[in-house]
Amino acid sequence: MTMDARSWNRIVAAFPQTHLLQTWEWGQVKAQFGWKPFTRTWEVDGEIAAAALILERTINLGGMAARLRMHYTPKGPLLRDWSDAGLRVRVISDLESFARQRSAFLLKIDPDVPVGTGVPGDPDAQEGLIGQTLTQELTGRGWHFSDEQVQFRNTVLVDLTQSEDDLLAAMKSKTRYNVRLAGRRGVTVRQGSPADFERLYRMYAETAVRDGFAIRGQEYYQAVWQTFAEGGMLTPLVAEVEGEPVAGLMLFAFGGRCWYLHGMSTEAHRNLMPTYLLQWEAMRTGKAQGCRTYDMWGAPDEFSEEDSIWGVYRFKDGFGGWVLRTIGAWDKPLRPLVFQLYARVWPRIMDVLRARGRARTREGLARGG
Repeated sequence: MTMDARSWNRIVAAFPQTHLLQTWEWGQVKAQFGWKPFTRTWEVDGEIAAAALILERTINLGGMAARLRMHYTPKGPLLRDWSDAGLRVRVISDLESFARQRSAFLLKIDPDVPVGTGVPGDPDAQEGLIGQTLTQELTGRGWHFSDEQVQFRNTVLVDLTQSEDDLLAAMKSKTRYNVRLAGRRGVTVRQGSPADFERLYRMYAETAVRDGFAIRGQEYYQAVWQTFAEGGMLTPLVAEVEGEPVAGLMLFAFGGRCWYLHGMSTEAHRNLMPTYLLQWEAMRTGKAQGCRTYDMWGAPDEFSEEDSIWGVYRFKDGFGGWVLRTIGAWDKPLRPLVFQLYARVWPRIMDVLRARGRARTREGLARGG
């Protein structure tokens, strides 16, 4: 069948573990920044049982004349039923074959297949048999757990099928208090528009500098936000105090799920707890849009205070969600010698790029742009 945005998104939205990063729009965004998108589907008994958005990138490693290709299926592939062993093998085999046909040296996948729920060691934690089975199968096929985890492996999910009263009741008492405190002290939240993007990016840059993480340039986020806004899948939320924007949140929605991918705040009025009210309004907005699950996008790899995002996780944990632990990203080296060179050189290149990116972000803030 001829594939376009409507056709592809209709297919992807039907999967039980659908993901924003498997949409047509994500492929179009990445196409603006060096990736080439491909779409693949697999049928069982005449019905689509699996699908994958595959991104191909051509990269240069220093000193090598040849251009090298890698394949990445972000938060995919998607399967109707991961317990179907025959379908699993068929899809993974076909992804490997396609990557070889395209002369890729590396194939990376990171489907949201659970290895467990809850924080390990907690009474309510459970382990996922399918995730464990899949990792064993991948290992047997020559895959290995990736040193480069592009997306968060674990996350916090909130069940939006609950009533608003039940959502509030499920929050930890301090979180619920802060949500209400923000409202009492004059914080308001409005739905934004593309006219807010420039201000929100500057706020995001301020957040990155303050908290010490690297972000991309403004043109990247402008492309992401504009593309998904035009597709009806993005709602910017802006927290204000007396008309002054003090925090923001980008709420993405697709296939009955919504995601908190980008959050930003200023130093102004942080004592008024605007980020707490923003999260509550994100839940209410997602629920009103028909979403059943709110993905707070990111939990620690290791659930200890030493993890770099432990503080962020503690904030998210207060909102009454539950932890989903997935298999994470896995790599299949298709040209082992080239992959070994890539594994040695690419992290150093990325360290340099991140350092330059942080410097550019600081410089942009300093000059007011």
